[in-house]
Amino acid sequence: MKRSRFTEEQIIGILREQEAGVPVADLCRKHGLSSPTFYKWKAKYGGLDVSEARRLKALEDENAKLKRMLAEAMLDNVALKDLLGKKW
Repeated sequence: MKRSRFTEEQIIGILREQEAGVPVADLCRKHGLSSPTFYKWKAKYGGLDVSEARRLKALEDENAKLKRMLAEAMLDNVALKDLLGKKW
């Protein structure tokens, strides 16, 4: 997955500029991003504070870690079932 050039703090700052009344086209030109990217950020980070965005990022990282752990456990379970099924 490609990392963003912008941190959550910067993204929220850009969104705040738009809330202050700067047109979206001008913001996109100024910061070098596309309007679909801006609206994707607005859907994800709209209305969040910086601390809430950091908490969201931490929860997403923890969720990804737990999903990997679950996938590994399920793979081990299938391997054990195959091994025991062949012997009996």
